[in-house]
Amino acid sequence: MLNVRHLSITELEAGLDTIRQSPKDNGVLKMIVRRPSVDERETLSEAELTLEEGLAGDTWKERFSRRTPDGSANIDAQITIMNARTVALLAQREERWPLAGDQLFVDLELSDENIPAGTRLAIGSAVVEVTAVPHTGCDKFAARYGTDATKFVNSKEGKRLHLRGINTRVVQAGSIRVGDVVRKV
Repeated sequence: MLNVRHLSITELEAGLDTIRQSPKDNGVLKMIVRRPSVDERETLSEAELTLEEGLAGDTWKERFSRRTPDGSANIDAQITIMNARTVALLAQREERWPLAGDQLFVDLELSDENIPAGTRLAIGSAVVEVTAVPHTGCDKFAARYGTDATKFVNSKEGKRLHLRGINTRVVQAGSIRVGDVVRKV
């Protein structure tokens, strides 16, 4: 997409203080990204979350999962959410955020201490529930942001803060918009 130098682990660790300053309550939805097909991204200003599809028009339901016996879409990984400060550091430019592959980017602390599995988050008129399914960096993530980025998000501190993001499932369908408050319910 864009030719950007990948940051070193030292440069990434220098950004941890900014990431740690993410709000613990009443965060903000910064970006919505729909994946209409493999490696394709659409940035949206508003969207619908549904119980059946997750993010309406996204390919979540068609994607293979190694976590289900039959390879069908994993309901516990229906919507992926990543911390906006983390992706801003990794991507270096906002137009590169969608490369992460997540659907929602929020300015909210996603650590286990703040948002453990089972926590429900209201976004617009929708509600999602955080699941225990881990979200880790893959080969595509490393290719897009660098191997140090993958090491960074999968480090002990990276896992504690869920720097790679969290998996959720929709428990109440509704409309979401960039700028919506993201709050625990």
